[in-house]
Amino acid sequence: MAAVVKPDPSRSPAPNEKPPEIAASNDPAEKTVSLQQWIGFFAMVLGMFLAVLDIQIVASSLEQIQAALSATQDEITWVQTAYLIAEVAIIPLSGWLGRALSMRYLFALSCGGFTVMSLLCALAWDLPSMVTFRAFQGFFGGAMIPSVFAVTYTLFPRHLQPTMTIVVAMVVTVAPTAGPVLGGYLTETASWNTMFLINLVPGILVTVATGLFLRLDEPDWALLKRIDFRGILYIVVFLGSTEFVLEEGVREEWFESREIVFFTLIAATSGIAMFYRELTIEHPIVDLWAFRNRNFAIGCLFSFILGIGLYSIIFLMPTYLATVKGLNSLQIGQYIMVTGLFQFASAFIVGRVVKKLGPRLTLAVGLFGFGLGTLMNGNLTHEAGYWEFFWPQALRGFCLMFCFLPINYLTFGTLPPEEVKNASGLYNLMRNLGGAIGLAIADTLMIRLNKEHYALLREAVKPGSTATQALLSGLQERFSTASLQDNDLAALKQVYGLVRREAEVLTVNTLFHHLALVFFLALLLIPLVRIAPAAGGAAAGRR
Repeated sequence: MAAVVKPDPSRSPAPNEKPPEIAASNDPAEKTVSLQQWIGFFAMVLGMFLAVLDIQIVASSLEQIQAALSATQDEITWVQTAYLIAEVAIIPLSGWLGRALSMRYLFALSCGGFTVMSLLCALAWDLPSMVTFRAFQGFFGGAMIPSVFAVTYTLFPRHLQPTMTIVVAMVVTVAPTAGPVLGGYLTETASWNTMFLINLVPGILVTVATGLFLRLDEPDWALLKRIDFRGILYIVVFLGSTEFVLEEGVREEWFESREIVFFTLIAATSGIAMFYRELTIEHPIVDLWAFRNRNFAIGCLFSFILGIGLYSIIFLMPTYLATVKGLNSLQIGQYIMVTGLFQFASAFIVGRVVKKLGPRLTLAVGLFGFGLGTLMNGNLTHEAGYWEFFWPQALRGFCLMFCFLPINYLTFGTLPPEEVKNASGLYNLMRNLGGAIGLAIADTLMIRLNKEHYALLREAVKPGSTATQALLSGLQERFSTASLQDNDLAALKQVYGLVRREAEVLTVNTLFHHLALVFFLALLLIPLVRIAPAAGGAAAGRR
């Protein structure tokens, strides 16, 4: 790891000298970043973008892949599930791998493997081959994501860390939204294979650039001689089983399925074994003692909450626009791209806001704004158009950076540099678990609430009521070209469809309200955060 030059505590600052936390880059107390390191870092950011993008890139194209691979509707979901399970399993191991192999070798190997698996996904000949290649793609991609966070807090001097955090935050929050849009566009204009082929050129460039230019630390080969295989096994089985239960629970009706019960027991048993071993062994694969740092623990909880919001909304918005509005993937993209545009706009001011208000107050503004934007989205009707979606998304997108930057600082700002690699894996794992749990809960509630709302609306549509008869008469007139019996049947089907549609609208509104409540309740955690000088030198907390 690059050496950190510490300031002389006995030295008094000159009258016109800036405080160390906002010192100029030529301050001798600050690290310098070479051109090669800049190239290596931005290559890492591009690699992380590809890895996050590919989590959701297949979401809007599963039907086309299903047809090409002759899979059933239940089977094709494994194209997405396999990636997520492998990614979640590898993320907490990335800290140990980074120490053993160095960030340079780990990232180059991961991106190289990700690129090869992308090619194989494009060439997949049946469902088992696709699921296997997607799992390995998620395995390699998952190792890249936390590495960028760790490098942000170990490579750059203090005054550049907020700016670099904004860059990373833009990628992490925009890529999941862009994934389904880009995937749908490529599938409609070319073919589903193109979604994977677009990774090849940037993947090769990232692999070469990080291998040549990312000179940050050296491998600790001794760690490979004392690999804790039992610890790795417990971690992989625990996280893989947990992700499987969360992904498949809704489709299998949760604990009515023996398969879900079996993997729940496996997750619980391996989880207990994992926590015991990692907390008692001398050289753990994942150092869970990082959670003793209160800021880190609360920051991970905020990351978990942010994951719930990000992934749940990415699920709810396209669902509503497709089922209620009947839009295709390209039209849906025109709606949801608003969030990304306003994220980009806020990136230019959020750094100055944090300096002025401090991370805690900035985070409070971000959480409240994100919750308010979500609440505004909870007043939809079937007639809601572009502008009814525009302003809630604009507010959420603008406030998202106000959440992400303070959360990153609060999580890593008080950790010594040598702990950042391990902590980065845990932090990113919490966001992904938040997303997985949020999606599982949203999917489960959507099924249950749809049934409840449909039952209530069906009670209101009584055969003898004046409103119902007027509606049926109007619909029968619309189908007047058919026979009388066909008129009645067509009218009843139309009423059924209208009731189902309104139940869907009510369900989505309810889920938006629940998500807003989660973010409003998260405000209660902010007083627990300490703004203290960093143990390892990240000094934004002294602002």
